[in-house]
Amino acid sequence: MNASSMFSEGRSAEIVVASFGADTDPRLRKVLGSLVRHLHDFVKEVELTNEEWELAIATLTETGQACTDVRQEFILLSDVLGVSMLVETINNRSLELATESTVLGPFHMVESPPRKQGDLIALDGKGEQCLVTGRVTDEAGTPLANAEVDVWQANAEGFYDVQQPGVQPDRNLRGLFTTDEHGEFWFRSIVPRFYPIPVDGPVGRLLAATHRHPNRPAHVHFLVTAEGHRPLVTHLFVKDCPYIGSDVVFGVKESLLRDFAQVDDPARAVELGFDNPYRAVHFDITLLSETAQETGR
Repeated sequence: MNASSMFSEGRSAEIVVASFGADTDPRLRKVLGSLVRHLHDFVKEVELTNEEWELAIATLTETGQACTDVRQEFILLSDVLGVSMLVETINNRSLELATESTVLGPFHMVESPPRKQGDLIALDGKGEQCLVTGRVTDEAGTPLANAEVDVWQANAEGFYDVQQPGVQPDRNLRGLFTTDEHGEFWFRSIVPRFYPIPVDGPVGRLLAATHRHPNRPAHVHFLVTAEGHRPLVTHLFVKDCPYIGSDVVFGVKESLLRDFAQVDDPARAVELGFDNPYRAVHFDITLLSETAQETGR
């Protein structure tokens, strides 16, 4: 064995990276090589003990075991460490002309049902009734007809439908809408409520150990797509929610805050099937065209 290839503390990362074969994909070599170097530097900096490393392995193992068809504990871990938002920000930092993006979150686990304009997505009869309207355009302000607007949110008690099977109606507070010829969409829902992320697993213990609250500010999720345009994952936040300044997953951006105004209009309330007064919010969305993206606008 070549002595230079034998493991040593000082050259640990160098030795591991040198073991990659000559035919390793260049991008994999770059990403994995950087990961090895940073990970080894971290272990050396904190002088990680055997017990701490075993605890880390056990925690990651439990994180994987906590994942199900309706729960993604690894996304939660990435979210609360700020990694999800960092990746999102890096990959969208050149999109100044588009609506700002934010995290997908761990609850986009099922397909939203196609719904017609104006449909009610709150199927459990709970919450403060709210009219949501908006328009999808490109960066030049041109309306985008036939754009798909996928929305999902928690119920009035702070739970998603997938967290309460058999309690909430199936696909409650989810909908897939298609914009009209003017790029407009509208639907009936409820005012979203802040809620805690699941804390009955390893991510919850991490939050407790670091004395952090588990709450996300009130929001509606949006995933918007249109042919020839870059997809957008974003949120619509309730501006006066008490957790706007301390989102556990760091997902809030000022441009995404909106007032959910109270509307006193008995005639319109009857048309909507709402009690009067009700709440309303407008959320315009701008997608970046592939042409603009290619030219670096």
